[in-house]
Amino acid sequence: MNDLMPINLEKKFSAFTDHWEPKIVARMNGYDLKLVKFQGEFVWHRHGDTDEVFFVHKGEMSIFFRDGVVRLRQGELFVVPRGVEHKPAAAGECQVMLIEPAGTVNTGDAGGEMTAAADVWI
Repeated sequence: MNDLMPINLEKKFSAFTDHWEPKIVARMNGYDLKLVKFQGEFVWHRHGDTDEVFFVHKGEMSIFFRDGVVRLRQGELFVVPRGVEHKPAAAGECQVMLIEPAGTVNTGDAGGEMTAAADVWI
């Protein structure tokens, strides 16, 4: 049965090159586990209904807040609390797993041209 196969993150990350467009690799109890590549700066936004987990698989990134910054390296994670405005950024390419409720829009309340489809599987 195919559902009993492990998910190889290296293979999944190597299957796409775009930045800021999360891809779902698994769903658990209504939450999506998404892979995304970051490079450059994203938009300021907030998710009013949910916390958001950032887990760095490879590389380094920053999450900017209006009153500070959190820097993450490979193997580290951070939970952005619901309703807190933030802006992810990465100087070089960074591979990240996001964990958030299914259907969560990447740009939250900001919308705009960086909004990615919320239901793309890889």
